[in-house]
Amino acid sequence: MTALSLETIFDRFNELNALIVGDVMIDAYIWGRVDRISPEAPVPIVQVSRREKRLGGAANVALNVQAMGATPLLCSVIGNDADATLFEELLRNRGISAEGIVRSPQRITTIKERVLAGSQQMLRVDSEQDSPLQAAEEDQLLERIAQLLPRCQVLIFEDYDKGALTPRVISESIRLARSLGIPTVVDPKKRNFFAYEQATLFKPNLKELREGLKLDFEKDDQPALEEAVQQLKQRLQLEYALITLSERGVYIDAPSEHYLLPAHVRSISDVSGAGDTVVSIAALALALGLPPRSLAALANLGGGLVCEHVGVVPIDKTRLYEEAKLTLLGA
Repeated sequence: MTALSLETIFDRFNELNALIVGDVMIDAYIWGRVDRISPEAPVPIVQVSRREKRLGGAANVALNVQAMGATPLLCSVIGNDADATLFEELLRNRGISAEGIVRSPQRITTIKERVLAGSQQMLRVDSEQDSPLQAAEEDQLLERIAQLLPRCQVLIFEDYDKGALTPRVISESIRLARSLGIPTVVDPKKRNFFAYEQATLFKPNLKELREGLKLDFEKDDQPALEEAVQQLKQRLQLEYALITLSERGVYIDAPSEHYLLPAHVRSISDVSGAGDTVVSIAALALALGLPPRSLAALANLGGGLVCEHVGVVPIDKTRLYEEAKLTLLGA
């Protein structure tokens, strides 16, 4: 797989610190069963059996980084409300520092609440505010980033288009990371797609790539994909582009080499959070200096594994290691 043994790679993940900057949220779940239709409207009645609240968005990337053995440091702006207190409590419960979290009375804390009957998601209710940060909020966030980044070996931008990542926050953070020799990894969304100039690794999915470049080509058109990635790299002055292709796997374009790696056959339950897992593993692999093919292969494998679970869950490091031994050695 690489000059380093798989065991050494997984051990060295434990030595890394990763700064995650982006939109955080609470993923809330209502689990129940449906036995009848409401007499009030033609909708199912969900008989609630349990409720659960989890860290989501960029905080789920932090959980994936932590699950891989590394130490996540999280920077974001949330509301100054009861849900903010709950969010920070969820961080503490998982042993993640809240020192990079800025509270703002001008914002609310994002919550995505899902209603599930069995394994079927029936409804999602979003409470959010997606306007860009105000200048004073940007100042506070950038101050936290400047404090924490020198302790880290990689910077991850996790963009959900909820406003925490503005062009100014992005550009100043990348400039600081470059001055410190720290690689930057991006999981983009549409609004700031072209704000990440000179990032090290850029990880859109195929839909985001096509929409960002305003291109229309079939998912199986490999030459068109490769041409689109070249356009992307030139426009943003990237070193690496890692494109997730759903059931087709991943495509990585690195300096002087590129690979299409097929997906591993899975029993897919839920694709939620798979991108968070992919970007987390890719970032840690980049921080260790792994070869592009090894980086993409490990991230591809991890993204597939989390799709076997309902809801947003972090990667299981032990299972990833065992499957990597079976499928990736010699890749």
